[in-house]
Amino acid sequence: MADSVLYEVSDGLATITINRPEAMNAMNTEAKVALREAARSAAADPAVRAVLLTANGRAFCVGQDLKEHIGNLAADREAGTGQTMSTVKEHYNPIVRALTSMPKPVVAGVNGVAAGAGLGFALAADYRVVADTAKFNTSFAGVALTADSGVSWTLPRVIGPGRAADLLLFPRNIDAQEAYDLGIANRVVPAADLAAEAAQVARALAEGPTLAYAALKESLAYAAGHSLDEALDKEDELQAKAGASEDHTIAVQAFIAKEKPKYLGR
Repeated sequence: MADSVLYEVSDGLATITINRPEAMNAMNTEAKVALREAARSAAADPAVRAVLLTANGRAFCVGQDLKEHIGNLAADREAGTGQTMSTVKEHYNPIVRALTSMPKPVVAGVNGVAAGAGLGFALAADYRVVADTAKFNTSFAGVALTADSGVSWTLPRVIGPGRAADLLLFPRNIDAQEAYDLGIANRVVPAADLAAEAAQVARALAEGPTLAYAALKESLAYAAGHSLDEALDKEDELQAKAGASEDHTIAVQAFIAKEKPKYLGR
């Protein structure tokens, strides 16, 4: 895997670190491919029970690397092709699909600015721990583009369609406190504590009832696009599976014994 994205698995926790600090973690082609493959690896690995997505440096991710992008656009014009924008289908969509659909929780440790696709990656996570110095920005309209990286789906579900339209039509920096008030940030911590706090949250999830977390993710995603009756049927289906898991038996036994459960993730 390229150095632009670091990948490590330890005790059930996969840590994916965007590592282009000199470019504020802007996504060039190498980084996009590496992040896509890291997310897919974490999703497919049965030993991984939770994922921490974070970044090195003072930014989380400022989105597309515009220096590379402008060169690609010039090459497209010369060749008479539109290959540059295929990056949405080839890179951004698979990254977001892997993060949102993997049957295990994803924590975003947002250490700095998250803009454009970077905002999309953060919103694709199930839980966001945010440094008090971090900022968020949709950015797309500012460079005459529309939303990608799932933002048109995730942002309205997090903050509501009216506020989402406002932030997409009129991009601006949102500080950590406003992000918390809007619901973008689940937890805001001092910047110096971000790495430890995000890792602690992710580690707790990696030690939790993995199948139950997977069912919760599936249930929330399903309910967003279905009727109440359909959502109730989905809950019934998923609860039957969760109830048959070893972790459920472990949890009930630990509750009766007044002990802390030690989950197996199955």
